[in-house]
This record gives sequence, structure tokens and C-alpha cells, in this order.
Amino acid sequence: MFLDFSKIFTALLSSTTILSNSIRKLSAISQKFATFRSVYHPQSEATHLLQKQMKICHFQIIPTKKVLITMSMVAEEPGFIQIFSDGSVKRPERETSPASEDSSSTGYKSKDVIIDSTKPISGRIIVPDTPASSSLLPVLVYFHGGGFCIGTATWLGYHTFLGDFAVAAQSIVLSVDYRLAPEHRLPTAYDDCYCSLEWLSKQVSSEPWLQRADLSRVFLSGDSAGGNIAHNIAIRAIQKGCDEVKIKGVLPIHPYFGSEERIDKEKASESAKDVGLTDLIWKLSLPEGSNRDYFGCNFEKAELSRDEWGRFPAVVVYVASLDFCKERGVMYAGFLEKKGVDVKLVEAEGEQHVYHMFHPKSEATRLLQKQMSEFIHSL
Repeated sequence: MFLDFSKIFTALLSSTTILSNSIRKLSAISQKFATFRSVYHPQSEATHLLQKQMKICHFQIIPTKKVLITMSMVAEEPGFIQIFSDGSVKRPERETSPASEDSSSTGYKSKDVIIDSTKPISGRIIVPDTPASSSLLPVLVYFHGGGFCIGTATWLGYHTFLGDFAVAAQSIVLSVDYRLAPEHRLPTAYDDCYCSLEWLSKQVSSEPWLQRADLSRVFLSGDSAGGNIAHNIAIRAIQKGCDEVKIKGVLPIHPYFGSEERIDKEKASESAKDVGLTDLIWKLSLPEGSNRDYFGCNFEKAELSRDEWGRFPAVVVYVASLDFCKERGVMYAGFLEKKGVDVKLVEAEGEQHVYHMFHPKSEATRLLQKQMSEFIHSL
């Protein structure tokens, strides 16, 4: 939990000011009284005591004028993240949605779960309300975006988008809250999100909300950094042989990748602000000592054999025409195609980065949900 030290310090300084003012008033009264006493009894014990108290008050007032506790900011992207010299992090506050078992107005219900209390990793299960059916449903494991540094499954935009998707696609959703950078740099997000697959395989027989989950039809998805995570979790599942969970497809939305070499879009002068933000995000999230050719950033650095690439699940890459990350997404789809992966590229015209999270009820978002549903039910 982030503690807003600036508010604490403001309150402290405010209290100090009040105390200082009170001491000044006491000092002024004491001085008048002492002056009155000193005229008539200049050598009395009472006068000497008051003079001593006045000196004490004077000593106490001086430091209160100079008390100022500050923390320097070591990194900042306004509206995105602030990093302070003591290691604390301030993230944006967005509207969140609580989990609810009431599906009367939405058509879906949700429940928060603990995936690993020791790390901690949590998640939110979203289930469509279909009481008359007992058929098994495909499972979408979703990883939120935020440059590995911000975001949560409880954000209203994600909750609404995934809830409506669960209804449209008749699918169960597990939305994962992984640990964030810079406190937990990569590959922590990959470790946590892969842990969610292991949890899913163990809980499917005991968690009532997963009784209709078909683990032979599991799909990985996520937006921005979450799309990056979906790709890397698919690779890890191939390498580790996650037999209990069958990953049928990957649906990265506006995936966030990079490399040491700039692409043409990133070299353009009008992209300077976007490049500055992405550079900061990679600086905060990559392992210490790594650069943007780290495998988690540069998808071309993945170490998979030809046989392993042959077992990579089907992929549909969603890009947005006005998104700074579009070119990287197109390159990613082309790279997978060269590796022999069954891949499709879908572009949303006139839309910005992660529009579905900012506008979960828009027509463009409805179309995206429909496209995702069609892909899932085609496999």
C-alpha cells in the first residue's frame, strides 16, 4: 500500500505551526507579565523563574521555523507514476469496482481470490450468469496493462470490459493482479502470471466458481504490457510443459514490446513524448543491468527451438490505428508468421491505445469483444 508522505508532512507542518503560534502567544504574555513583575520585584524568585521560562520559549520557537521535511523525486511521468528518493512510489488513482455476486443488472458475477498469499498474487474470477446450463466454458486468463508499473484487475474499465466479454463469449475470466515494477522488476510479472496457471489447474476441482471451467480450452490475453505478458507466458508454458492447462490461443491487445534499435516511428520528432514515456517504463521495469534487448522486451530474443515454435498456440494480435505501439504489434505478428505460428492481425480504425479500458461500453469495444469471442469459439 502506498503511503502519501506529502500529506503526512503537510499535517505535521500544520501542527508544528499551530504549536509555534501558541508558544509565541505564551511568550508574549510571559514577557508582558515579566516586565510588570521586574519593575516592582526585579530580583524576586518569581521574576527569575519567568525569565528562565521566556528563554525556554524562545529556544523552542526558533526550530519550528526551520522544520521542513522533504523527499526528492527521482523519476516522474505526470499522471502515470512518481518515484521518490526513499523508494516510495505514487501511482494514479482510478475508479475501481468491487467484486459482486449480484448478476441481475450485468449478466455476470465476480469474486476476488488469493492466488499466492506469500507474494502476494490475487485475481478476480468473472462468470457469466447462465443458471440453466451446465456445459463447460472456455477460460480467458487476462493480464492488465500499465507498463508493468501500474494497474489492477479492480479498475472499473477492466472489470466492465471483462464482465461484458464473459457474457458475450460465454467464457469464464480469471483477471490476474501481479506484482508491479519498480519494486518488483521483470521477470516477476512473468513468474506471478505463470503462477496463476498453476493455481488454476489446482483449484478447478475445488473452487465452485470454476466447476464449469474447461481447462482444455484456456486462452491468454492482456493489453499493452499485459499483451507482452500473455506472449511470454505462452512461451513459458511450452518450455515447462504445463499439461494440466491446455493453452489454445493467445490474444494480445496493443502489445507492448521494444528493442535497443529504434524503429522508424520512434525516430520521428513527433514521437518524442511517447518515446520518453516508453524509455522510462523500460528503465523502471527491466532487470537491473539489462537493456531493451532483454527477451521480455524484444520478442526476437526468445529462445525457442523450431519444434517449440511449432507448438506455439494460435494468435490474434489486436492493434489500433492511432496507437504509438501499433508498429511494434504489426512487427510482432510478422515475426510469429515467419516462425510458422498461426497468426492473424486485426486493426481497429480510429482508435487509441487500450481504448477498451478507457471506453468499455463503446461500439469499438463491443466489436473487439465480438472478434475475441469468434476467435475463441473457432478453435
